[in-house]
Amino acid sequence: MSGSQSAAPVRILVDGCDETRVSALDRGLAYGDGLFETIHFDADRAPLWQRHMARLAEGCRRLRLEAPDAANLASECARVSAGMARAVVRITLTRGVGARGYAAASGITATRIVAAFAPPASRADWYARGMRVRLCATRLAAQPLLAGIKHLNRLEQVLARAEWEDPAIDEGLMCDHDGHVIGATAANLFAVIGGRLVTPPVDRCGVAGVMREELLARTPVVVRNIDREELHEAEEVFLTNALRGIVPVTQLDDRRWPIGVRARQLAALVRDMSPGPGVGA
Repeated sequence: MSGSQSAAPVRILVDGCDETRVSALDRGLAYGDGLFETIHFDADRAPLWQRHMARLAEGCRRLRLEAPDAANLASECARVSAGMARAVVRITLTRGVGARGYAAASGITATRIVAAFAPPASRADWYARGMRVRLCATRLAAQPLLAGIKHLNRLEQVLARAEWEDPAIDEGLMCDHDGHVIGATAANLFAVIGGRLVTPPVDRCGVAGVMREELLARTPVVVRNIDREELHEAEEVFLTNALRGIVPVTQLDDRRWPIGVRARQLAALVRDMSPGPGVGA
């Protein structure tokens, strides 16, 4: 997952060509009809590439888009990030240019945008002191067809992020309409509750982050609902995404936590693929 501000792109390819414009009739612009992936590159290496490609393919399946060729995407990512020691590469795939109206005519050619950005300024203090977070009033709507994938409509996250301007608040947590905490505006949530590592399900809303998937594959995790009151009673809380890695949460409202043992252990486990210095580094 991503959400940090960064500078203007270093280079953009549109359908494989050096270009910065797309048609005003593109369905990605008109309806949010498409998908995206935001990928951390360390030189020419993207540690979570296969997980990004798997999520993109699943998104294409659900939206009934033709999946782009992964080898071609890899080549275009290499082109836009060439010469950069580290880069954030965003792949955007839309259904393409179509006539007005929700119905998409057959034979539309998808639009493919690949852009490289300098990585956001590292917040090393997050790893040393943890994040301060708040609960957002904006709720995530349940839509199982779109849950988990990174479709282009991120208005819920945009509205949630607009709820605060206090620079002391690093992130906002979002709930579903039943009051279960799903994740942050740009990250997945993990908590240690009763000595067990727990993360919310993302089968009705939220995003299945690639770092979340990596942790699910590497260590025992209970996937279940977490309500707000239970989160306050957790022994430890941390957030994950592909760009930040694993970042501890040390304050929510008046609840404070120390940087936990599990966050340190898991950060060490994935340190080779984490873009930050790692918890406790």
